[in-house]
Amino acid sequence: MARKDRPQTTDHRYLVSRGVLKRCTDPSLADSDRRKAVKALMQARMAKDPAAVLKAKVALGEAGPVWWDDGTPDYSGSIPADTPYADWWQTLSKAQQDQGM
Repeated sequence: MARKDRPQTTDHRYLVSRGVLKRCTDPSLADSDRRKAVKALMQARMAKDPAAVLKAKVALGEAGPVWWDDGTPDYSGSIPADTPYADWWQTLSKAQQDQGM
C-alpha cells in the first residue's frame, strides 16, 4: 500500500504503517533535496545496505532528530492508541484503521 493511502495524523508528523506510528518526511525539505534523499533510500534498499537506508531516512527527517521544534517527543514505533494520538485514532473508521495495519 502506498504511503499516501495510510492514515496520517492531523499534524502531518506521522502515518500509521503495520500498526505503529512512522515519522513522515520533513515538509520543509526542498523538493530537490527530498528527491535526492528518496533516490538514495531506494538505492540503499535495493542494495540491502542498512547504514545507507538510515542515512537517507535521516536526510528525509524520518529518522534521527525530529524535524519539528515545539519540544514534542517522537512517538515513532508506538501504537497510536498508546500515544497522545489515541483520540485521533479512535475517530477513524475500522476501514481507515485497517489501512494502517
